[in-house]
Parts: sequence; structure tokens; C-alpha cells
Amino acid sequence: MPICPFRRLSAALVGLVFSTQPTLSHEFWIEPQKYQVETEAPVIADLRNGQNFSGANQVFFARRTKRFDFTQGEKTKTYRGRMGDLPAFQLDSAPAGLLIITHETAPETLTYETWEEFQTFVNHKGFANAAKHHQARGLPEQGFSETYTRHAKSLIAIGHGVGSDTLLGLETEFVAGVNPYTDALSSGMPVTLYYLGKPRPYAQIEVFERQADGLVRTFMQRTNADGHSIIPVLPDHTYLLDAVVLRPAPEAEEPVWETFWATLTFATPQ
Repeated sequence: MPICPFRRLSAALVGLVFSTQPTLSHEFWIEPQKYQVETEAPVIADLRNGQNFSGANQVFFARRTKRFDFTQGEKTKTYRGRMGDLPAFQLDSAPAGLLIITHETAPETLTYETWEEFQTFVNHKGFANAAKHHQARGLPEQGFSETYTRHAKSLIAIGHGVGSDTLLGLETEFVAGVNPYTDALSSGMPVTLYYLGKPRPYAQIEVFERQADGLVRTFMQRTNADGHSIIPVLPDHTYLLDAVVLRPAPEAEEPVWETFWATLTFATPQ
């Protein structure tokens, strides 16, 4: 599918946009400009980095992208963006059905300058014992680093929007148990959180719920023993789900921690 003729950025501006790297609890997600798109109409989506479901648009930069594709039914295609694309995802059109966009970033590194920064992050993301494990490993309490990767998915209804989410092989990812555009949501939105292809039990999910006027409410959920969770949702809202894996980095590497961030975005019809 050809790419829409949207605005391109110069290489100099690309460097400026990416000079501010996401740190600490900043989320990274895919934000469609429309979650419900008419058949054969353009499908446009931004990559965003920020907090509280609000953030800056990110340009497409191949060296910072490990994977970028879109799926309908059983067909997955690699998205071929161009350097400096903004919005980052631009399709001229797509056939009717549920469209799934996936994006995985290349690894990046951040440094915790203070012990308080690390404690704030691990406490917020639900890793109550991480500070004790850090100290037990004899690691420094300031100036230590972490590598992180982002694993984002978004669900978009094209035309009738019929279809289902599926496991697409990200290192960590959400899979929606129902289609939010065609199935009943009165009992909530069932999701399964995966890590290395297996359901991840007892994991924290941070839910960002944005209503039509832009007001955002945030609450926490947890997966059960089978990696499942049911997210309470309201009509005519947009949702961002976020979950983080924290694990020790290999001892031979300089960063001492690794994080893997899974996000899922979708909307609920009126």
C-alpha cells in the first residue's frame, strides 16, 4: 500500500526531535488520528512519547525502529516508512476489517543519576522488591544505567471493523480478548499480557482512560495467575494500557537493568 503524501522533516530536525529521550515512567504508544476509519480512506497514526496519555509526536527513524508492521486477518505486512515521516504511519487506504499496527523500538539506554529516581520508577511500576535486589547485587546507587525497548500495538476499525487481535510475536505484548468495535463491552475489555510468548501472571497494568473532552483518568489493574485481566471501560473513550517487564541485564554488559514496555491503544464506540 502506498504512503500518503504527508509532511516530511529534514534530517536536522529529526535529530532535534529525538534528542529528548523517554526516561523513567514515560510511556510510548501508537495514537491513530481516527480509531474508526471508513473503508479505503487514509489510515494515519502517530508514535507518541509522554505521560498521562499526552505526549510529543515522534518522527519515523529507521535506526530507532526494530519492527513496524500492520496486520489484517492472517496477513502481516512490514510498514515501509521514510526518514522523517510525521505522522510516522501513513497508509493511503486499507480494506474493511480490524487493523492492528505494531511497533517495536531498537534498544535505548538511560542513566539513573540518583537513587530516588530508580526507587520512584520501580515503585510506580509495581516492582516492590527491585530496590532490595539492586542492593543485594552490590550495584551502585547512582549513575547506573538501564536499557529499554518499547513494544506497542494499536487496534483500528476499518469499515465494519470485523476481526480479532492475535499474538504477533513481540517480546512483550497485550492481546485483546474481544474486538472493542464489534463486541459487547458491558463486562469490560478482557486482555492477556504476554512475555516471551507466554501469559505473564500477577503483572501490573496501568490503564489510561481518556474521555472525549481530553480528561484522563488513570488506574491500576493486575493480571491473574493465567495472565488475564478484565479492564473496565466506558463508551466513547480512548484507552492506553501499559505494562513493564524489569529484569537484570547480563553481567557482561554495562547497563545493570533491562526494561520491556508493552502498550495497547484502542477506542470504545459511543
